[in-house]
Amino acid sequence: MLRPRIIPCLLVRNNGLVKTERFSKGKYVGDPINAVRIFNEKEVDEIAVLDIDASAQGREPDYSLIERLAAECRMPLCYGGGVRTVQQFERIVGLGVEKVAISSAAAETPQLITSAAEMVGSQSVVVVLDAKKTRGGYTVWTRNGTMPTHLEVAEAAARAQAMGAGEIVVNSIDQDGVMRGYDLELVGQVRRATTLPMTALGGAGSLNDIGCLFETFGIMGAAAGSLFVFKGIYKAVLINYPSRTERDDLYQRAYSRA
Repeated sequence: MLRPRIIPCLLVRNNGLVKTERFSKGKYVGDPINAVRIFNEKEVDEIAVLDIDASAQGREPDYSLIERLAAECRMPLCYGGGVRTVQQFERIVGLGVEKVAISSAAAETPQLITSAAEMVGSQSVVVVLDAKKTRGGYTVWTRNGTMPTHLEVAEAAARAQAMGAGEIVVNSIDQDGVMRGYDLELVGQVRRATTLPMTALGGAGSLNDIGCLFETFGIMGAAAGSLFVFKGIYKAVLINYPSRTERDDLYQRAYSRA
């Protein structure tokens, strides 16, 4: 049975934890392994770790880092960054990672979705759609938001489902790091295009933003970066996560919509 999930999303660059704004800058905020240890204690629903430069730089996934992350995690782990082959999928899942996310490769080589699903199971194949608003709607961008595909986000979501993906993550480039709320119009376009489990990322600045997402779309994943690594108006670095009572209230907002 599907249930709502609240998911910290950790961005990694050069083995360090960073936080971006609209896919640029990249402020160093700490050690990803230490962040995972803290999130373990907070009993998070799931965690995503994305190497934001691997695909753009044509690098292999950092298997040493992935192995250390998987060994530390006491929650389901989704890893993305630099994955371009079925063999990489198989190796990463073999290290103990539950889900493998692809973005650039999904847009450039859609057949990889099908091949990976056949190898490791569709439940382990996550397609990330990094989307930017244009005059005509929303289009998918790859290579860390530097390369336009001219593919409409709804079309990309439908194609990912047809090719065998098990989950869609829709990530707003425009809202990334600004902490002003999710782009509900973008999420809605993707939600209407697919019946797959879905996660929204980009823009959450408060727990109420997560609640609004759940109230609007029901049971889905709510992922956030800045919300769970910054605290206060001056954005002091402090790993945080909603309490059990706060989570239950948020989940109820999702169930009431479902």
